[in-house]
Amino acid sequence: MSLDDELNQVLVARREQQLYRERYVSESATGAEVIIDGRRMLGFCSNDYLGLANHPEVIERLHDASRHFGVGSGASHLVYGHSEEHHQLELELAALTGRARALLFSTGYMANLGVITALLGRGDTVFEDRLNHASLIDAGVLSRAKFKRFAHSNVPQLQRSLQQAGDGRRLVVVDGVFSMDGDLAPLPELAASCQAHGAHLMIDDAHGFGIIGKHGGGCAEHFQLSTEELPIIVGTLGKAFGTFGAFVAGSDALIETLIQFSRSYIYTTALPPSVAAATRTSLQLLKTESWRRDRLDSLIAQFRLGARQLKLPLMDSFTPIQPLLLGDEKTALDVSQALRAQGILVGAIRPPTVPVGASRLRITLCANHNAEHVAQLLYALDRTVPDAVRVE
Repeated sequence: MSLDDELNQVLVARREQQLYRERYVSESATGAEVIIDGRRMLGFCSNDYLGLANHPEVIERLHDASRHFGVGSGASHLVYGHSEEHHQLELELAALTGRARALLFSTGYMANLGVITALLGRGDTVFEDRLNHASLIDAGVLSRAKFKRFAHSNVPQLQRSLQQAGDGRRLVVVDGVFSMDGDLAPLPELAASCQAHGAHLMIDDAHGFGIIGKHGGGCAEHFQLSTEELPIIVGTLGKAFGTFGAFVAGSDALIETLIQFSRSYIYTTALPPSVAAATRTSLQLLKTESWRRDRLDSLIAQFRLGARQLKLPLMDSFTPIQPLLLGDEKTALDVSQALRAQGILVGAIRPPTVPVGASRLRITLCANHNAEHVAQLLYALDRTVPDAVRVE
């Protein structure tokens, strides 16, 4: 049997299991309305939570910086690819997080791989929430440390595992806001457990930065956690900030260690300086246009109220991630496709991204939506979601 024959058998089986993934072609900038495969649709599956990806000031800053620095950075950060824009952005991200320093990475996946594999090795132990992002799971495996998982947000179970752990460094790793459920990790309890058992806490706050906290500083600001309580913060720039890339924030010693030992930082081309410059503008808009977070909070409240009135199977989340738990893969896919036929784009999330039996619609709200958009979504959901999955 040829390689293609072997692969096609796997692909056929995946399609039969309602797990086949397909790409759509976008022909417009991200926003409340998008053009997908030639059709204008109302989109509820973007991570551009504050609507900054198409902000005119961010675009203009990208253009200006491109004219000065060119399109690419030309080298890794440790050769000569580290520009003044990178340097200033790192300073500003450190200030936003309340940490001594920050370090830019090209993607969130690379940041998580870079941190965990630089800090852990044989003889160490990593403890991870079962609903952690795939990049955190992969990083834990690749670190060669002992890998321990605990039930979602189950602090007592984690404490028992910490008590049983052997010698070596202990790192507890969680999402700040869980990307498929939209709930927050119990960070104060996790931090206390880490301090009681000689472990260190790391969060991937990709879906918290810009949204959570009084000033958009993420989960660390929301829970008022110090560097000692939460020494390692990872954040991405391609969600609430509307640009691209990622960063790690923490102490001077942490950042210097990553510069010396993080392979996914050392051995890759630096983020384009123009993207760093555009992100600096996003950070300023985060401070001056706080109405974006206020509008987002209002839209979330509107959606949750409407969903409860319609008895939709809404999961518990006060973040822009609003999942509707539909159960089996076919139901999730059918509802997503029925919404698409009505001109509304919502992703059907199925295993292995979520557990078997927990397939869902992952609805995301953004500041460039309005009350009418949310009303349209609720109307379409009421027409589409089967009565069998509704709740009393």
